[in-house]
Amino acid sequence: MFMNEALLYRPTSGATADDLVAQLREARDCTRRLTDDLTVKQLMGPMLPIVNPILWEIGHVGWFHEYWTLRHAHGQTPILERADRLWNSSTVAHATRWDLDLPDREGVFGYLADVLCRQIDRLGGRVDVPASYFYELSIRHEDMHVEALAYTRQTLGYPRPQGLGRPAADRAGAWEGDVVVPGGRWQLGSTPADGFVFDNEKWAHAVEIAPFRIAKAAVSNAEFAAFVAEGGYRRREFWSAPGWEWRERVAAEHPIHWLHNEGGSWTWRSHDEVETLPPHAPVTFVNWYEAQAFCNWAKRRLPSEAEWEAAALGEASADGTRLTSTKRRWPWGEAAPSRERVNLGFACEGPFDVAACAAGDSAFGCRQMSGNVWEWTASDFTSFPGFAADPYEDYSKPWFHTRKVLRGGSFATSARIARPLYRNFFTPDRNDVIAGFRTCAV
Repeated sequence: MFMNEALLYRPTSGATADDLVAQLREARDCTRRLTDDLTVKQLMGPMLPIVNPILWEIGHVGWFHEYWTLRHAHGQTPILERADRLWNSSTVAHATRWDLDLPDREGVFGYLADVLCRQIDRLGGRVDVPASYFYELSIRHEDMHVEALAYTRQTLGYPRPQGLGRPAADRAGAWEGDVVVPGGRWQLGSTPADGFVFDNEKWAHAVEIAPFRIAKAAVSNAEFAAFVAEGGYRRREFWSAPGWEWRERVAAEHPIHWLHNEGGSWTWRSHDEVETLPPHAPVTFVNWYEAQAFCNWAKRRLPSEAEWEAAALGEASADGTRLTSTKRRWPWGEAAPSRERVNLGFACEGPFDVAACAAGDSAFGCRQMSGNVWEWTASDFTSFPGFAADPYEDYSKPWFHTRKVLRGGSFATSARIARPLYRNFFTPDRNDVIAGFRTCAV
């Protein structure tokens, strides 16, 4: 019955069984590189509301794969009888995850490997469309946790993971100024032709966009430092009421990992080391409240997600007066992501300067609208017209109206997730994710 039911779900990317096996192995390689070097103590870590115990998270990744592919799509019996009670994130309260009777390190990593072996064996060189959907869902779910593991290591001050990307040494400098995006009717969201998409992207619908000016690049560390230097964190007029309450509660005076030095210079804590703050890299690990306060100080604003999407993927008519119906797959066009165009999938081990990757510019001249850092938008995370939850019902629906939308992806995001149509979403107080922002003229 699961197979017939799955036919009702939505298109897949058309990946073959061999493609899926390669993607399973690729995602798992990233998971292992981010966790293999950690001690038993580090794998548990402190109880914080913004992180999971890493050992629990590894088991959850394996459980999700097993639940949706081996059990749901293929009808197999559970590998571990108590797996649901340990790793079902919909029913296992966050605060209890440090107190569960988890298998030891060898047991959790062994379970992860066992699930992968069974998936590869079950694929057996072929996969039908219904089952393919659940493999693609599970692979993307692991992609999300790979990125979460990357910023968890930063949050907890663990050493930088080795062997994932080259140093972010591309110091291309600043990239200032705005571009003009004409108004018009825009199809916001995804279509069946986009392949595998998540339920909150469904489906594309017409929205009217007025002409606007948007920054060519994300706000840099140097630009944000000017806001801090002018007392931006202490001036109530720049902050919304919830934002000011957050700032007061946590006593924020600057972005969370920044360190102020004598003479007014800045360094920052990068994993377990202190480094010079690169002035022209995008400001990172700032939350929506901080982005909004900067905009108020700069007499700017955040783009709506429709504006962001149009600036990233749209094209102008020949006379430049309106948006056309053309919607690119990537900011630069249809070609697959490459290191010349975008910093994705740990191409680098961190963000590089906002002027880098000119080959990845959008039609309007916006740079790095894919990769490097996620970008906050002004938009609340809400459903699109006609929304219906996909099989993983808790993915989107419980979080509508409580989070803000981010777009674009970071250096730690896989290309599968960092499609410009993908809608990321976090609460406005989260400053642990790899997020920055760009601004629009008021």
